[in-house]
This record gives sequence, C-alpha cells and structure tokens, in this order.
Amino acid sequence: MASLASILLMTFPVAMAFAAANDLFTMKIPNKISLALVGGFIAVALLTRMPLETFGTNLAIGFAILGVTFTLFSLNLLGGGDAKLIAAGSVWIGANHIVEYLVFVAIFGGVLSLVILGYRNWFPAEKLALPGWAMRLHLPKGPIPYGIAIAAGGLAIFPATDIFLSLVV
Repeated sequence: MASLASILLMTFPVAMAFAAANDLFTMKIPNKISLALVGGFIAVALLTRMPLETFGTNLAIGFAILGVTFTLFSLNLLGGGDAKLIAAGSVWIGANHIVEYLVFVAIFGGVLSLVILGYRNWFPAEKLALPGWAMRLHLPKGPIPYGIAIAAGGLAIFPATDIFLSLVV
C-alpha cells in the first residue's frame, strides 16, 4: 500500500507542473487538473490511513481557500482556474504549511508579474516572430498566467508537508 501511495504522491508535482505549462500556453487551467489533485489527495489519505481529523482539516482548508479565491475571482482579481488550483493544492499542503504556501504563491506571483511586465516593455513583439502564446503575454494589460506562480509556490513547500514526509521518510 505504501508504494502505491508513494506513486500517487506524484499526483501533486505532476498536476502542478501540467497546470503551469497549460496556463502559460493557453491561459487556461482545466478543471480536470484541480479534480485530479483533490482525487489524488483523497486516494493518498485513504492509503496512508491519514487520521480523520487531519483529513477533515485539510479539506476544510481547501474549502476556505476556495471561498477566498472565488471572492477574488468575482472581483476580477484572479482567474477561475487559478482560484480552483490554489484551493486544490491547499488540501495537500495542510494546516502546518498553508501560510507558507500562500506566501510562496504571492512571492512567485510578484516575480512572475515583474518578469512579464519587463518582457512586455523590453522585447519588441512586432519585430520578433513569436508563437501565439508568447504574443498573448505581450498584450498591454493582458492576463498573467498565475498558474505558474501557484505551481511554483506549491512545489517549493511540498517537500516540507506532512503528507510528503509521511511517505518519503
């Protein structure tokens, strides 16, 4: 059972990396990715016999984060896919590291925004033969693929999480 749980543990980094790449190239994060994250978490929790209190706390954190991020979405401050991805990622992170996760997401989001703003200002898109996704990044006041920051924040804190350490150590 532990080896299957260890394999399922890869759901988090693979889904986060796929979400980041998908957001960069399409400006969309499919619902399937968030659902895979939540489903993978439930499977790992069952296989590792995670205490019911911890399981419930992690799900409650996910729902709380979803409430906050959907408020941000309704205010047009965050994309819907981003809102779902942050919440789905948070169930893996758990109560002990949720603050660090959100801080990492914010830091990586700030760096990502500065990089894209620099890209828009310093690279003349009209003089370069850029693919469609790179041209989208060049639009003035265009969207930022924040899924990259969410994935980076999640991947930065994931090795310190209880669920990761319970299967690796």
